[in-house]
Amino acid sequence: MPEQSQDQIYTSLQNLVRLRHTAGGFSYLPRQPVRSLLAGRKRSKLRGRGLDFDELRHYRPGDDIRTMDWRVTNRTGKPHVRVYTEERDRPVIVIVDQRLTMFFGSQYKMKSVVAAEVAAITAWRVLGVGDRIGAILFNDDKVAEARPARSEKKVMGWLGELAAMNNALSVNLGIESQADALVSALKATERQISHDYLVVLISDFYGWNDAALDCIRRISQHNDIICSMIYDPLERDISSADKLVVSDGRYQLELNPDHNDLGDKYEASFESSFARVRADLTRHQIPVIPISTARPAAQQLQEQLGGQLSLIHI
Repeated sequence: MPEQSQDQIYTSLQNLVRLRHTAGGFSYLPRQPVRSLLAGRKRSKLRGRGLDFDELRHYRPGDDIRTMDWRVTNRTGKPHVRVYTEERDRPVIVIVDQRLTMFFGSQYKMKSVVAAEVAAITAWRVLGVGDRIGAILFNDDKVAEARPARSEKKVMGWLGELAAMNNALSVNLGIESQADALVSALKATERQISHDYLVVLISDFYGWNDAALDCIRRISQHNDIICSMIYDPLERDISSADKLVVSDGRYQLELNPDHNDLGDKYEASFESSFARVRADLTRHQIPVIPISTARPAAQQLQEQLGGQLSLIHI
């Protein structure tokens, strides 16, 4: 693994704020460019920003002729107009994984840093279009909640907490990876939201099981949910490494991937887990956005949600 700078291992509030200028060129709205990863997904429970049809009524002097419903007018013989009301805003919740399993990276940045950056870019994008944004932040010890608000101050508050969680990650503190923390975060999300939310889950999906899938299914019944799956290329090609030092937070061990085909077995296990998550979510029509630690998060979001470039196939 190449030597990494501090900014590649940990993030900071200053770095997350700096990402504000990159929060463009993509959208989570239902109507997507042809090449967007979200194009062609099932009909969204959320409407795009604009005007919401309210009722059909008889024409009154002074009504805008552009709202005339000519089909109904021709059928009834009397002029009718379509009345619109301004559409309500769309609250967004980002669920951000900062567990020990995310404290891994072989090239550009750690998975934990990339996850924090995806959350920050999403937050600045949502604020930029005038919607409310909140967060569920979780690690191996706790779940922190921030209710959706159309407030830069509130966003700065939970981004600061996210940065603090990120900087607390270390293999030397005796932290043990908690597989069930993912389900705890999803249950916290269920308690906080009602309906017509957009939920963006940003995680490596460690601990994925039927309970996690059940939570996501319940959330998706009355909300939209999009899953950003964070991964590191070495997880798919670990046999190419010479030696590795691995830790579960309590113990450290130096491994040779060639010993007893350990690298091949790890890759097979990772691919199996990765494929299961994607298959489960795809079966329930939940969009999955793979995000690699090897390249800038903003660039990948623009490629996959903006439809500017060809999609990344992993």
